Amino acid sequence: MKKLIIAATLAVLAAGSALAEDIKVGVSAGEHAKIMEKVAEVAKTKGLNIDIVEFSDYVVPNQALNDGDINANSFQHQPYLDNQIADRKFDLVSIGKTITTPMGVYSKKVKSLDELKEGSTVAIPNDPTNGGRALLVLAAKGLIKFKDDAGIKVTPADIIENTKKIEFAEIDAAQLPRSLDDVDAAVINTNYAMEAGLNPKKDAIAIEGERSPYANVIVVRTADKDAAWAKTLVEAYHDDSIRKFIEEEYKGALIASW
Repeated sequence: MKKLIIAATLAVLAAGSALAEDIKVGVSAGEHAKIMEKVAEVAKTKGLNIDIVEFSDYVVPNQALNDGDINANSFQHQPYLDNQIADRKFDLVSIGKTITTPMGVYSKKVKSLDELKEGSTVAIPNDPTNGGRALLVLAAKGLIKFKDDAGIKVTPADIIENTKKIEFAEIDAAQLPRSLDDVDAAVINTNYAMEAGLNPKKDAIAIEGERSPYANVIVVRTADKDAAWAKTLVEAYHDDSIRKFIEEEYKGALIASW
């Protein structure tokens, strides 16, 4: 009888191993990587093994996914993805929301936007989507103005009112924290801010509103959107334990968006 039980157990384990699937998921360094490590733990219990691949910028992960070097990525919001698809003709699609990372304004020289002097320099991301997002944060705080129908893909050229004659330095998003010694303020994505030891809740002199349309997403190639592993990946990310981890680890600096 004992031999039969052992044989049956080994058969079950072998079947589980055969059903297990391995995927590579690209993430940006910081909170996206840290959360995906927890997601991988949940996914493993569902038969999905996740190999996490970290990238240091926002450009390579979509190219790597489109080229088939990874199976999915989790680092970007929907407007950025839409822009990448339009500009680079990627055949990618989002399959689930993850977190919202409110963009913040940081400074080593002033404690509020009101303290910025005429002609001050503010650094923003140099990619079109996040650059536009940064400008909209500043507009929402009254520093600059756009036309009412300007949309979300705004650039410094679209500004119609700039009473303090703010100059904008467009810098690679990952380098913005390092720019704080050289500019009067910088509008920084949360993952890069936190990676540099900045806390949006404590250190930002202004922060994006809660009604931001910039929820981050899990992205796959269009051909894989209905794959079983893709569904499992989303289910693992949307597990209650992941929401709890985000709430306890980031204390409101990040928001679960599902």
